[in-house]
Amino acid sequence: MQKLKAAWRSPSNIALIKYWGKKGMQVPANPSFSMTLRNSFTETFVTCHHKGDRHGIPLEFLFDGNKEDIFEKKIAEYFLGITGHLPFIDTMAWHIQSSNTFPHSSGIASSASGISALVLCLLTIENELTGKFTDQDEFFKRASFLSRLGSGSACRSVYGGFALWGKTALVNDATNEMAIPAMHLVHENFQDVKNAILIVSSHKKPISSRTGHGLMTNHSFASRRYLQAEKNLESLLAGMKEGDWDVFVRIVETEALSLHAMMMTSEPSYILMEPNTLNIIDKIRKFRKDSGIPACFTLDAGPNIHLLYPGSSYGEVREFITQELLVSCERNQWIDDGIGEGPVSL
Repeated sequence: MQKLKAAWRSPSNIALIKYWGKKGMQVPANPSFSMTLRNSFTETFVTCHHKGDRHGIPLEFLFDGNKEDIFEKKIAEYFLGITGHLPFIDTMAWHIQSSNTFPHSSGIASSASGISALVLCLLTIENELTGKFTDQDEFFKRASFLSRLGSGSACRSVYGGFALWGKTALVNDATNEMAIPAMHLVHENFQDVKNAILIVSSHKKPISSRTGHGLMTNHSFASRRYLQAEKNLESLLAGMKEGDWDVFVRIVETEALSLHAMMMTSEPSYILMEPNTLNIIDKIRKFRKDSGIPACFTLDAGPNIHLLYPGSSYGEVREFITQELLVSCERNQWIDDGIGEGPVSL
């Protein structure tokens, strides 16, 4: 039986305006705005062939060369959920190999890069089978839509630069169904944002993002948080349009702390930041005050810090990292990253 193959590299992204809380089928409770990364990515290789008379959806998943039953189960559930959009899925047997350039399940949006890479492979195979999608814009819109169904943040990873996901009156074509590219919304001052990812802990976080989103349903502060996110998005977009790094710093740090405040005040409450997370935050704020460089921090749902700063300050910030921050990182680990151009077919 003929085998079909596809391979994609898809990046992680870091949300600057956080989405935390959802309803229905992966519909965000508030819009989010993110930066796509360059060096933090997933590479996924997919092979499939017609399954014949085998029952179900035969599936084997390997991560870093090792069989991963938990991931395999999640992918099998996802496949079942999207067969209405991609009917050929349940006619095939699947072999999937995946690897990351960063620790998975530690709060660096590994589901975003992983699901988006997988979806891009599926759509490439669909093209081979049907020739249905030849228009590049339509291909990536569909990739964003299907990625969202597997992991909300994954819908933003199919676009390079900045991406916006979630319906908002601030941008006419923004939608809950998929992300849209947003590089055109920002000043050239933000064309070369650097991102040093400081690995406080590479261990799997104790509370999954899915669980965290669920705890927002009855959260006492949920409605106020969603209003805050919309207001912060308005301020951030206005500041980035004007090239204002001071606004960027203020909003990005507020959003990071608001995200973790929701975690600490949910029922049950939980804390994903660690002592060294706070140590690094304090040092970044002091560095910004002393140097005048608009470096700021953000976090995803985990303990690891994303240090964002202008590319023009790369030398000074790198020295600051090596001299003052690595002592707070697990085994001196960090990822020298920055704004990326999006997925690549392999």
